[in-house]
Amino acid sequence: MNLRKASAAAATVLALSLTATACGSGDSDSSSEGDGGGKKITIGIKFDQPGIGLKTPDGSFKGFDVDVATYVAKELGYEAKDIEWKETPSADRETALARGDVKFIAASYSINDERKEKVDFAGPYLLAHQDLLIRADDKGISKGTDLNGKKLCSVTGSTSAQNVKDDFAPKAQLRQLPTYSECIDGLASGAVDALTTDDSILAGYASQDQNKGKFKLAGLSLSNENYGIGVKKGDTKLVEDINAALEKMVADKAWDKAVTDNFGPADYKNEPAPKIGNIVS
Repeated sequence: MNLRKASAAAATVLALSLTATACGSGDSDSSSEGDGGGKKITIGIKFDQPGIGLKTPDGSFKGFDVDVATYVAKELGYEAKDIEWKETPSADRETALARGDVKFIAASYSINDERKEKVDFAGPYLLAHQDLLIRADDKGISKGTDLNGKKLCSVTGSTSAQNVKDDFAPKAQLRQLPTYSECIDGLASGAVDALTTDDSILAGYASQDQNKGKFKLAGLSLSNENYGIGVKKGDTKLVEDINAALEKMVADKAWDKAVTDNFGPADYKNEPAPKIGNIVS
């Protein structure tokens, strides 16, 4: 009788122990991404924008946005080895943030009212200008209105091509492709007459070894593009922390170094570092 009671008591203790262990294990698994401490952080960038965000053939990443995001992540408590880079094409940025696929996005992400309804922005951290990339021997495009009747390329989800059609060339023929690289191929083959996006991005493409001498920037400032870091709507604390990191990056000259490292070879005439919250219209 006593033996049976002892066995039952032992079984009960064992069951309680297993239950506690299972609960503890579940709690640990639920916080796979935290604020530093060696845990991982997923950051959205572009993979196909030379000078901005580029995945190289050896699998590494480089570009101005990559340098900015790496600096910000370090200020949030993450080392470079803790970062998992995720490609976020223009059309997918808001969805990626809403789903929680990424912690934040630094991907030539221009701040505008429509996007602010869906996500929150830190920054801006760069002021770029919309321009055109054309073939080096093209003498027929020197102003926005020259695009009437021309084939104009940009990426799906970008506002650049529509801006041109609305403001300068209502008869431009828009062609939207998934990536800028495909627009570049179309420009080289003659399938399109111009590629439009930010001058920082275009300068990166024009300076690539395989493109040198083939293309040129038209030199037009068609719009102001205030690059911000996108975060999930309502995450005010993260916005504040990223803004503090950006201010520190400018103050300790790491911002200037990133500009020189990534845009220097293209002789890109960048604007000074913008002040946080100062959106140039």
